[in-house]
Amino acid sequence: MATNADTKALVQEKYGAAAREVRKSGTVACCDSGLRCCDPVTTNLYNEAEKSGLPPSAVLASLGCGNPTALIELKPGETVLDLGSGGGIDVLLSAKRVGPTGKAYGLDMTDDMLSLARENQRQAGVENVEFLKGEIESIPLLDNAVDVVISNCVINLSADKDRVLREAFRVLKPGGRFAVSDVVVRGEVPAEVRKSMLLWVGCVAGALEEQEYKAKLKRAGFTGISIEPTRIYSVADSRSFLVAAGIDVDAFAAQIEGKFMSAFIRAEKPGGCCCSSGCCG
Repeated sequence: MATNADTKALVQEKYGAAAREVRKSGTVACCDSGLRCCDPVTTNLYNEAEKSGLPPSAVLASLGCGNPTALIELKPGETVLDLGSGGGIDVLLSAKRVGPTGKAYGLDMTDDMLSLARENQRQAGVENVEFLKGEIESIPLLDNAVDVVISNCVINLSADKDRVLREAFRVLKPGGRFAVSDVVVRGEVPAEVRKSMLLWVGCVAGALEEQEYKAKLKRAGFTGISIEPTRIYSVADSRSFLVAAGIDVDAFAAQIEGKFMSAFIRAEKPGGCCCSSGCCG
């Protein structure tokens, strides 16, 4: 069984390689790199208006499974944190929406991605952004520091999701919003197929089952929890990958169809009066 250290090393290796490839050649390998297949997981997530004005490398290095900035209302003056910010596309989009009186943080543990993100920030000319080095299981920000936590297909890569969710809850202000895109499994799936499908969808086999995800959010303290499918993966989408992995797709078709999805997960940190210094930002 893979350890937390094994998972961390794998993610750093794969995403670091993707960042280096983008900077070197202006492209990013997909299926053959083990990151994830380009189509349908990572394609068509951002419209032309969103991509306008962003460096091409920010779009190429997104490697997400959704577009969290399109599904959450961001207000001028708010502070946003992107967990696992990669090449920075969601941070840059968030910074534009919160305006000069707001701020967007990006958190990533991979030096190559941080370097790429900072270069994308420079090219985009966006000032109200700060990229931080660190792990999503131990966020380097104070309690009650941000209004919104976003993430794009990264929490599923963590080997300690409970800790990630507790950390997200900690850094949110009372009344703050959790709004992430992630890979989710709906219902039971044979273990062999589940592992292969999740390798296809999300780099490592770590996606949570839908009800388990909700339970973990509740245990972390969140309320107003909802999971909205944004892209459901079919047997046809993954057939070639599963066949190559030695899976008898037809034998398992009924147990695969509609079970794996990209989803938008929403939750809130309960609000209310607080008396400690800095509690409400």
